[in-house]
Amino acid sequence: MRQLDDFLPRTRIAYLSMEIALRPEMHTYSGGLGVLAGDTVRSSADLQLPMVFVTLASRSGYFRQEIDRKGHQIERPDHWEPAEWASMVPAMVAVEIEGRPVWVRPWLYIHTSPGGGSVPVLLLDTDLDQNDAANRPITSHLYGGDQAYRLKQELILGVGGARILQALGFAIDVYHLNEGHAAFLPVELLRRFRRMAHAPGEEGDGHDRARVRDMCIFTTHTPVDAGHDRFAYELVAATTSDLMPIDELRGLAGADMLNMTTLALSLSRYVNGVARRHATTARDMFPGYEVTSVTNGVHVGTWAHPAFARVFDASIPHWPIEPELLARADTLDDGAVWAAHEEAKADLCRLVRETTGTELRPELPIVGYGRRMTGYKRPDLLFSDVERLRALARDHPFQVVLAGKAHPKDQAGKNLIASLHALARELSDVLPVVFVPNYDMAMGSILVAGSDVWLNTPVPPMEASGTSGMKAGLNGVPNLSTLDGWWVEGCIEGVTGWGIRSADSGADDAAALYAKLGETVLPLYERDRKGWIWMMKQSIAKVGSYFNSQRMMRQYASEAYIR
Repeated sequence: MRQLDDFLPRTRIAYLSMEIALRPEMHTYSGGLGVLAGDTVRSSADLQLPMVFVTLASRSGYFRQEIDRKGHQIERPDHWEPAEWASMVPAMVAVEIEGRPVWVRPWLYIHTSPGGGSVPVLLLDTDLDQNDAANRPITSHLYGGDQAYRLKQELILGVGGARILQALGFAIDVYHLNEGHAAFLPVELLRRFRRMAHAPGEEGDGHDRARVRDMCIFTTHTPVDAGHDRFAYELVAATTSDLMPIDELRGLAGADMLNMTTLALSLSRYVNGVARRHATTARDMFPGYEVTSVTNGVHVGTWAHPAFARVFDASIPHWPIEPELLARADTLDDGAVWAAHEEAKADLCRLVRETTGTELRPELPIVGYGRRMTGYKRPDLLFSDVERLRALARDHPFQVVLAGKAHPKDQAGKNLIASLHALARELSDVLPVVFVPNYDMAMGSILVAGSDVWLNTPVPPMEASGTSGMKAGLNGVPNLSTLDGWWVEGCIEGVTGWGIRSADSGADDAAALYAKLGETVLPLYERDRKGWIWMMKQSIAKVGSYFNSQRMMRQYASEAYIR
């Protein structure tokens, strides 16, 4: 097709990710991993990098979150129709699954930058008449189903992704695997090279592996052991015989179970974590592998609130393409910065009112928190000591807005959501606490910009990066976070925000959080507006100018893509 043909001559880098957040109406993402991939798309178009992106169509999305009267999460399908946003590509490839060919056809979405650059995104779809009823839904539910379903999805992404790129005529030099979900791609490349006739005197197996490794780079995102997909070899053998002998897979992916992260590590020449501290954690988790770091960033043109974008446009031309220019934000007019923040805060108050019926008071500070609801992220740390929290709210009135989804199979995470609702009811006489359901890309942009303080409380060192705090900082919202992930690099105490420094125990972290709120953060907001606005400008200048996806993609291009 004509649109795709325009990209074929120049495209040399393929980026594969199970999820990519392209726009709120396309439910092809669940959270931070997908939003990061979406920002990668956007900055690649801005910088006119020669890239193509591959993901799954995920027609039923991750899930749409509803909350019942008792605070229990209810999951609903989050359907969207690819034909409304993408064009069908008249090409199919087959992937063998359980002894039958499963046909895969891509949809083409083209993201075009305001500056005119564009990149193609291929969304792989198995919902085809050529497939039987059992295989049509393989690409429907993001992170849905059982282990067998997940294995099939990852075969479609890795094997199907490699085959569709070849079938469409892409001449790819570098494959970027975003998380281990795509680790079957280098296995498919190895299979492809082995089927080629070796020239006389050419090396065999060792040469082919070296060739594959030279073409692949791998970004790992999770320091949580349970977040690395593992499959029983019996399940792999029953699902596909189209890869390589199981004994050889064991040598690449682990002796006991097929670990997708280990497989990617074994077949990639360049491996990185997504923050400096995360790279250290990854090296500890996978000793023997060289893991460097490329700290994540956010797409400033997408995540700057329109009111702040207008302020930036007036004083810092070209900031969306050259975010490093935001270093000049410390010279912005105080009145313009505060007026932009008031507009962003009004949008958040309106969202809360329309979604929950709660009226927030714009004159009081809002502490915002938006994360996946799971134990190690500790969304309940602020509520560890209810009586101390009550006393804090009486002395320094403030408000709390929470949002986030728990994985459908994470019962502990669901219990956290119910507990937060119960705590909100318990504290309603002194501290407004609001949980906004169905946290997504659109809501996130309002929450990060409209809060006064951005709270993040993971258990160190279990935060890989944490890009929501970068978005907050870009909008002049100081961060208050445990020193983990990107915040180890971004925290300048009393300048860009505050670190929660304590011992490793949760009780000490809670005490440190209460002390920082009661002795430093809330008194500054109440008594020193000029000092607060100074911090807002410092946050924009120091967070926005560096923790952006333009810098991130330039770093990938210079350190990983160019050999």
